[in-house]
Amino acid sequence: MKQVIQTENAPKPVGSYSQAIKAGNFLFISGQLAVDPKEGKMIDGDVKAQTAQVMRNIKAILNAAGYDINDVVQVTVYLSSISLFSEFNSEYSKYFGKAPPARVTAGVELMRGALVEISAIAYKE
Repeated sequence: MKQVIQTENAPKPVGSYSQAIKAGNFLFISGQLAVDPKEGKMIDGDVKAQTAQVMRNIKAILNAAGYDINDVVQVTVYLSSISLFSEFNSEYSKYFGKAPPARVTAGVELMRGALVEISAIAYKE
């Protein structure tokens, strides 16, 4: 059985997708941009600031589903330019302890103004 997860503490979907889907013990979080959920707009700032906002959005979705950051087992990261990797990684590494999740990072074309997008998979027994 799958369950749609929705919270006002993360940006509303702008297309035909859910913020997250819970299926069994897994939680699949859709790609999150650096959108402030209160304003509904992309935040201004460099890749570090945008990464921090994306991680706040992911944490809000995790919390709404009864998960936390330590339950994340895999993330996929899209950067608007792979040249941003070092700056991104210095911010991202603050969010996970000694057992960070598996990760894929790729440089791609993102929505206008977006420097980073992250999707995640969490698992909880």
